[in-house]
Amino acid sequence: MPVRVIAGTARGRRLKMVPGDSTRPVMDRVKEACFSIIGRDIIGARFLDLYAGTGSVGIEALSRGAARAVFVELDRLAVQTIHENLKLTGLADRAIVRRADVLHLLQQPAAEAFDFIYIAPPQYKGLWLQTLAALDANPAWIPPGKTVIVQIDPSEQKPAAFKHLSPYDERRYGKTLLWFFQAHDSLPTSLPRRVDAQ
Repeated sequence: MPVRVIAGTARGRRLKMVPGDSTRPVMDRVKEACFSIIGRDIIGARFLDLYAGTGSVGIEALSRGAARAVFVELDRLAVQTIHENLKLTGLADRAIVRRADVLHLLQQPAAEAFDFIYIAPPQYKGLWLQTLAALDANPAWIPPGKTVIVQIDPSEQKPAAFKHLSPYDERRYGKTLLWFFQAHDSLPTSLPRRVDAQ
């Protein structure tokens, strides 16, 4: 399945895929829906792309006007692919690519705050929940008012409770669920299981 930049300065550019089968590229319609929800708030924003894969989501953010994107990915071939895709799109000057384990990184002090954090981990391993828990345990990564977006298979969704994150929207597109959270000051929050079919 070809992956392309949908809108912005790099619109129409086709991105390279990671060799092998280690990543799951986000469908165009899911990516379009995500950025339609974000809207003009992406302009000038700082975007953190966790489990970045090809870099498609963070590159879309940069193409649409984000000031900066940081890509975090452990797989060596994926990191190489992100660098190649940033070069193809001419967006490398506003990007940082870090080869790192996401959960280990989130245990460290946050070097900067991000307006949007996108989480699209390998499926069926519970990593989305571990990643949200790591953010919640180290709230310097998620100042109040910032947005965290989780991309998972709907079957992976389950209740959880966080002190600093509240769900405010969710959209289902086939076998992909986008779940939007907003960071806030410490207040216990229960997350109900609810999936709205689209």
